[in-house]
Amino acid sequence: MYSIVEINSKQYMVEPGKVVMVDHLDANTGDEIEIDKVLLYRDDKGVKIGKPYTKEIKLKAKVLGETKGKKVRVFKYKRRKDYRRTIGSRPLYTKLLIEDVKEGA
Repeated sequence: MYSIVEINSKQYMVEPGKVVMVDHLDANTGDEIEIDKVLLYRDDKGVKIGKPYTKEIKLKAKVLGETKGKKVRVFKYKRRKDYRRTIGSRPLYTKLLIEDVKEGA
């Protein structure tokens, strides 16, 4: 059983009981969040596809914490102008534990 959900305008494939790393959310560690933007839900009974979202399926997730990703380096360069700049950043991610699926909401 798996679902494809939209969180922060990005799509993720999630399964109950699995940990997923999503872009930074404004939630504290230990908070329970509800994901209602489910694009696709598949189980042994069949597949439910939303238009664009399914109305009857919601996921419950628990925030496990925040972590930083790998460093992303950006290098700017203009030839023959002696212009070179290197900047870098580490994006923040939020760890979510998908707990269960609510059907028929």
